[in-house]
Amino acid sequence: MTSRPLLASLLAAVLCLAPDRPAVGQETAHEAGTVLTGTVRALDSGDPLGGATVRLLELGRQTTTGSDGGFEFSGVPEDSLTVEITALGRLVERRSVHLRSGEPRSLEIALAASALDAPRIDVVLDRFRVVGEPEALTGIPGSAHVLGPEELNAQKQLYDDIHTILRQVPGITIQEEDAFGLRPNIGIRGTGSERSSKITVMEDGVLIAPAPYSAPSAYYFPVAGRMEAIEIRKGSSQIKYGPHTIGGALNLISSPIPGDLTGIIELEGGQDRTGKAHLEVGNSYEHFGWLAETYQIRTDGFKRLDGGGDTGFEIGDYLVKLRVNADPDAERYHELELKLGRYDQTSNETYLGLTEADFASDPYRRYPASQQDVMDAEQTQVQLRHFARPVDGFDITTVLYRNDFDRNWYKLGRVGGEGIEELLDEPGRFANELAVIRGATSAPDALEVTAGIRSYYGEGVQSIAGLEFAGPAGRHEIELGGRYHADEEDRFQHADLYQMVDGRMVRTTAGAPGSGSNQVSEARAWAYFAQDRVSFGRWTVTPGLRLETIDFTRTDYGADDPGRKAPSRVRESDVTAWIPGIGATFAVTPSWNLFGGVHKGFGPPGPGAEEETEPEESVNYELGARYDGSSIAAQVVGFYNDYENILGKATLASGAPTGAGELFNGGAVDVTGLELSIDFDPLAGLRWTGASGTAGASRGWSLPVRLAYTYTDAEFRTSFESDFEVWGAVEAGDELPYLPEHQLHASLGLKREPWSLRLEATHVDEMRTVAGSGPVPEGEGTDPVTVWGLSGQLALNPWSSVFAGVQNLTEEAYVVARHPAGARPGLPRTLLAGVRIAR
Repeated sequence: MTSRPLLASLLAAVLCLAPDRPAVGQETAHEAGTVLTGTVRALDSGDPLGGATVRLLELGRQTTTGSDGGFEFSGVPEDSLTVEITALGRLVERRSVHLRSGEPRSLEIALAASALDAPRIDVVLDRFRVVGEPEALTGIPGSAHVLGPEELNAQKQLYDDIHTILRQVPGITIQEEDAFGLRPNIGIRGTGSERSSKITVMEDGVLIAPAPYSAPSAYYFPVAGRMEAIEIRKGSSQIKYGPHTIGGALNLISSPIPGDLTGIIELEGGQDRTGKAHLEVGNSYEHFGWLAETYQIRTDGFKRLDGGGDTGFEIGDYLVKLRVNADPDAERYHELELKLGRYDQTSNETYLGLTEADFASDPYRRYPASQQDVMDAEQTQVQLRHFARPVDGFDITTVLYRNDFDRNWYKLGRVGGEGIEELLDEPGRFANELAVIRGATSAPDALEVTAGIRSYYGEGVQSIAGLEFAGPAGRHEIELGGRYHADEEDRFQHADLYQMVDGRMVRTTAGAPGSGSNQVSEARAWAYFAQDRVSFGRWTVTPGLRLETIDFTRTDYGADDPGRKAPSRVRESDVTAWIPGIGATFAVTPSWNLFGGVHKGFGPPGPGAEEETEPEESVNYELGARYDGSSIAAQVVGFYNDYENILGKATLASGAPTGAGELFNGGAVDVTGLELSIDFDPLAGLRWTGASGTAGASRGWSLPVRLAYTYTDAEFRTSFESDFEVWGAVEAGDELPYLPEHQLHASLGLKREPWSLRLEATHVDEMRTVAGSGPVPEGEGTDPVTVWGLSGQLALNPWSSVFAGVQNLTEEAYVVARHPAGARPGLPRTLLAGVRIAR
């Protein structure tokens, strides 16, 4: 494969360019001022905290601790300064230090956990997190990323779009649809991205898709703007996190209960009457803590509906957390936390795109035939988490959870009896129907609008026990986990018929309830895993095994049986899968390590599968290197996913005319790829020379650079024919759809307290929208595009700031998808600005 020599070259480049960290307390020669060094550790465990941010407030300088918790500032002038240290999940610490020129100073700093100063918080965070604290990255035997508060604030304050946020992580593929990320299409390492149905999506370690086993398509996705952090773990995620274990796991971490009385207010506004309000308040006491949060966002939308109308959305999100706990220093510690969430969405979104000619004329147009299209959705979640540490070295965390999701996506499906996908693909054949879509008067009952009424629930209990001890062969960190999960999708749909009258739709026939899709899909699943992280010398080896056993039931009812008195068909099936894996890391130096692993991948087929339909299976390999220095952090990974059998699902979102959810086996597939990420500040530790020739400090300037690159080569190894719209007739060697060969995200910042600027660019190659090989036929691909963004922030004082940003700075108009029906545009140039107050 072409990626293998490229992987070797990049590995060599990273290792050669990575500078060694200066020894703690060592002063750089010929520098004026003094050297300030230190080590940041966790107060509870004493472990070093990598990834913590250390700031010299008066100078506006900052750095990040390495994997050993160490940091260094050189050339610090003689002065009394305030040192501020922040880390995810920890209380902020401030130290006043007096520095004298030429006299190095070293600090030892211990950060308490964010909720309470108790020796168990780090484990609480880790058990249901896919990475844990940022310093845990160095010990993970695979590719992993954490987007913490600093990384998220640069994005979510402006856009609140999970697609935009995840662009800065290599290995993730995005299929845009509405340009707002309301219904994300996220894939990892070639899994396919439709409705994020082939990755494991969690909030606070709990499965959050509406029905993750029986109907995993993410018509609900947590609001990214209210998250404290986002974790992404790829190849090595297979053992702990399921049911989808091929690509990886995505865990969104909600706002924690603060350790002290804290309040946050964010207000934002912009084009198209866009507005946002984010309010958060909470506090902790000796035995009790609480948090209340709401997140409200709305916009009129950027598309222009012929004849006028709203094309935007409104979202209201609410969260409450309550915690009771034993004495922090109790010999046997217990904690109970209740989390309650509520989400409401109304979005005027459609499956109806544009013909090629109409897109070229006006990419942001909406046809009149989509004027009735709207989704109404609501979601509630309840989580009750109990943590216990009965003895040192052993703990157990248990979560009971229930998620409910109800939605009705009322949207155009057919015109004149023909599906809208076919009408827009072949406008020459369907001139009369296309005229109706554009507003021409039609016959009665010409337009069919489906009421996609569906109700979902997912509930269960999961528990993880952790045991740590030192054995003769090294230190063991054993985790044993189990989960019982039940979920259901209930479809009770109908279709109303309309007439187009001079650009306005008039309902002519009301559909009978349940006369469309009338079915219930259910799943009951038991999952267990065992994993041992063994550390000896420079090696850490992590073997593990997962077991998934699932019972599926799909019950179909007739269109004339709204009372569901007699099923027309009942299909039952069961799946059992053993999922082994092993990964290892080797610490070459304290600053960089090598890692690799081999894991089995598994994807359940879901209810309604025919007897011959097989689960999705693969064997996944990865090999990489990770460096964490004082001014640069880098990771390069090569991966190979060897699919024995890939699954496709025919849905309306994929362009299937009926959207009945039939499953298709696609046989063997090879996915080979390369991921590269670099974070670098070339000004870290640099010196300035004044006009008198005297060397001085770097004057608080920072120039953070971030780079994320992904190469993916994905091909079918077998030939077959299917009714799955995006596959069709496949020949061996055909490329998979909606997978760009090259992706690149780059950002360049310029900071000096109290202000900062950030310029970023995202490039995505052309993607096929239908499987094939050779040049992409016209109308069967997305546009290659580079999108630029610019943002800035100004701190007015320690507790308030203003910010502004522009996305799609150069006003690129480009096709991001051709499914569900027709060409769809990316977000046009959009300006937003706001204010943030946090005390």
